[in-house]
Amino acid sequence: MPASHRPRVLIGISGWTYAPWRGDFYPAGLAHRKELGYASEQLTSIEVNGTFYAMQKPSSFTKWHDETPDDFVFAIKGGRYVTHIKRLVGVEGALANFFATGVLTLGDKLGPFLWQLPPNLEFDAQKMSDFFAVLPRTVSAAITLAELRDDKLAEDRVLLPASSDRPLRHCVEARHQSFACDEAVELLRKNDIAFVVADTAGKYPYVDTPTADFIYARFHGDEELYASGYTDAALDRWAGKIADWTATGRDVHVYFDNDIKGYAPFDAMKLIERIDR
Repeated sequence: MPASHRPRVLIGISGWTYAPWRGDFYPAGLAHRKELGYASEQLTSIEVNGTFYAMQKPSSFTKWHDETPDDFVFAIKGGRYVTHIKRLVGVEGALANFFATGVLTLGDKLGPFLWQLPPNLEFDAQKMSDFFAVLPRTVSAAITLAELRDDKLAEDRVLLPASSDRPLRHCVEARHQSFACDEAVELLRKNDIAFVVADTAGKYPYVDTPTADFIYARFHGDEELYASGYTDAALDRWAGKIADWTATGRDVHVYFDNDIKGYAPFDAMKLIERIDR
């Protein structure tokens, strides 16, 4: 990375549409259509998880771009059709459709792509290498891939930006213990793919070895998966780790996914306060 690079720390939540948050994180009476705008004023980034469940309309990406501050960043969760149905095999066409639907038009607000693997997908070096080989690393490469989209994707669901050499980042969240090995770490490092630092109350592998020029962390719950909040002591520890990561010149993305009891946005704001001190 350039010597002049100043690391950014982007902290937010995974998704933003949660009914139980209304009247708690979101002010009572706030129109649902204004929730993204409100969340983006309190946080610095959001991980879009709707893209995991289904391809979004181009108009959605345009709307999200226009409703958020200029320096806001979206991380994009890759489609489960790629990771859970196709299981990373023969996915060129699926990726072409995914990148054709308007996600690239987020422009400077487009952050990393997250590829969350199913818990029963074991580490296979060849399978992972083949998958990494088809991931586009620039906007131009993604546009070229998008041109291979199939006719199942209607033309009114296609929106592509002007070609550019803007780099695209990717990260992998592995959920099978076999990924917690030196071979997997080295393979991700070789391909400049970030190994997601996943805090999962001990359920899934925890690897915090940097393997790319950025760090991507997901906080699913300190003691209970998706449910427990983070204590002040825990947030202090994570703030210290973030400081260590940025000291190496790496950008850091952190997303709280402990949403069941509504802790996520409040924990994110508390961590932002610690980073801003």
